[in-house]
Amino acid sequence: MTDSVVASTDPTKGANSAPFGLLLVNLGSPDEPTTGAVRRYLKEFLSDPRVVDAPRWLWWLILNGVILNIRSSKVAKLYQSVWQDDSPLRAISRRQAGALQTELRALLGRDIPVAVGMTYGNPSLKAGLLKLRQAGVSRVLVLPMYPQFSGATTGAVFDGVASALKPCRHLPELRMVKDYHDHPGYIAALADSIRAHWQQHGRGQTLVFSYHGLPQRFVKLGDPYAAQCERTTQAVVAALQLKAGEWQHCYQSRFGREPWLQPYLDQWLDEQGKTGLKSVDVICPGFAADCLETLEEIAERGKHAFLEAGGERLHYIPALNDNPEHIRFLAQLVQEQATAGWIG
Repeated sequence: MTDSVVASTDPTKGANSAPFGLLLVNLGSPDEPTTGAVRRYLKEFLSDPRVVDAPRWLWWLILNGVILNIRSSKVAKLYQSVWQDDSPLRAISRRQAGALQTELRALLGRDIPVAVGMTYGNPSLKAGLLKLRQAGVSRVLVLPMYPQFSGATTGAVFDGVASALKPCRHLPELRMVKDYHDHPGYIAALADSIRAHWQQHGRGQTLVFSYHGLPQRFVKLGDPYAAQCERTTQAVVAALQLKAGEWQHCYQSRFGREPWLQPYLDQWLDEQGKTGLKSVDVICPGFAADCLETLEEIAERGKHAFLEAGGERLHYIPALNDNPEHIRFLAQLVQEQATAGWIG
């Protein structure tokens, strides 16, 4: 076995094998912040019909003839503004995996192999599954790091895992966390993060909950994403005992011309800055790890736009990342998913 997850024998035939392995999944990043690497990454990402469901022949022409030629260099420059030794998302994902493995050992009294896989780019889902196969597990819990379910994110993880395992002659037993948008542990971690930020930096006039956008059409077709985002916001608002006017629910990162979920964050910040709002705090509860869409779009570009419109302060509240409370919650979530028959 080299670069394949194919195995002809049961890899868990051994007294010391772990009861299961954990695959942490996030969206992905280019290998480096260059035009060529970004182009390869965007091509893989935007070719997924879960993400863009236009007719394949038409979308192939648009993507390869227009979008990749125009956007690759622009997006590469955005990545350069937040890139350090690696992409923030990949670096944080590795830290999360290491911290979670330690936390699971303390919680379960067993060593649980934890691997990272990205739906697009590297390390791939195939590489993550191979790492768990080599660790000797035949049961895999897949944890997409998307608190709210969408076919465009968690659905794509399901497709990607199935595709990676398609040639496998001995399939592992699989479970997948669908979502955790209103889990008490997740809500508590968000609320505590906001309180800690306010204690250290002071509190803005309005707390803005910003989620990655989605075409309205997807929701009309049955995607539960918008409803789950709203329930997350309402749960945190209740935990913080916020009053009307002290918070706002928005969506960011829209792409293309069709209507997306509203209100749009960029328009809201512009309007509020022009009408007298001076200070806002922005948190992105749909992102388990900071990435381009939070560090550049919100903390840099969003802040600049709000100040240009007349505002005086925009503070971005970081994602939960490898915050100890976040890791404890994730370990609890894993334990809940794995207790039925996998661990005693």
